[in-house]
Amino acid sequence: MATSPLFFRWFMEGHVRRLRGAGWDVRLVSGDGPELAPFAARTGAPAHPIPLLEREIRPRADLRAFLGLLALLRRLRPDLVHASTPKAGLLGMVAAWLLRVPVRVYHCHGLRYETSRGLLRAILWGAERTACALATRVLAVSGSLSDALVARGLCAEEKLEVLHRGSVSGVDAAGRFLPAPPEARRAARRRLGLPEDARVLGFVGRVVRDKGVAVLFEAWRALREALPDLHWVLVGPAEDGDPVPPEVLAAMRADPRVRLLGQDEETPPLLAAMDVVALTSFREGFGLVLAEAGAMGLPVVASRVTGIVDAVVDGEAGTLVPPGDAPALAAALRRYLEDPALTARHGAAGRARVLRDFQPAALEAALLERYERWSGGPAAR
Repeated sequence: MATSPLFFRWFMEGHVRRLRGAGWDVRLVSGDGPELAPFAARTGAPAHPIPLLEREIRPRADLRAFLGLLALLRRLRPDLVHASTPKAGLLGMVAAWLLRVPVRVYHCHGLRYETSRGLLRAILWGAERTACALATRVLAVSGSLSDALVARGLCAEEKLEVLHRGSVSGVDAAGRFLPAPPEARRAARRRLGLPEDARVLGFVGRVVRDKGVAVLFEAWRALREALPDLHWVLVGPAEDGDPVPPEVLAAMRADPRVRLLGQDEETPPLLAAMDVVALTSFREGFGLVLAEAGAMGLPVVASRVTGIVDAVVDGEAGTLVPPGDAPALAAALRRYLEDPALTARHGAAGRARVLRDFQPAALEAALLERYERWSGGPAAR
């Protein structure tokens, strides 16, 4: 269960195939969207869209979505409900608890309340605590997120665990995220209208306040003056729900050395054009894009915050800087942009770590083992 069907496409295809191959009858429950039916057809798992199940808080719509979810679970009578994302996590755990579903799994991917304010912050904190309280098991996507759930009074430690070494489904470093040879890098830059010999700073993620884009823009302004051949490529949508300051977005759009590409699911060819990747988030669950960049042999610079500290080994495969510190961010990025040997060394270390710790097959096997153990299946015998 998830709020958006995009979640299934991004994170769950390998898990669904592995579970179905082991004999589980997997059902997909989410808000409706054009991605749901193709994912269901591709994986063979029936889909059950819930109208009005959306990311933002809308009390009337949320109540109707909850009633639809309750009716669906009453009809399906599942042995196990596994809910991810805050809204689906809360509604799913409440509905499953009311119907006495024996195994209720809440999968925490990050703490949205951390960067919220006022009443919304209190609501989101309460939603996380309720989802954890009503779950029989809680999964966290990183060790530091697990620690934060306990330290902030959101979840009992005995319920919590992290699959394998973290992330949701790992990174396909053997097939999809591969280091780009020189000609592929040049071709990627030509497609983006960049000089083939330029230095390229990359960002992949939502172009929003929570991702620290305004801080990265401050670092960019310092770097663009010092490095005239530097270009900045951003992959991801600019969202209205948590916007960057309008003057920052306007300045980025007006800068001929900035490429705002918007949403693009096929990120490997875009990462191939980059020399270093920055993720300046104020909160994360894991920081998957950093592992994906590492798999392609790219060094990364990121904020030292929950989740990211699990994705990056500071000083070995990347550099961590204090969140919100634009001068430290600019200095760390410049070191990579001016030192090819350091870039190559940290890029190689990042790829080696992803291959060692974040293989999709290991995550898929770990989730299957938990399902069977928690439900009394083959792994429990």
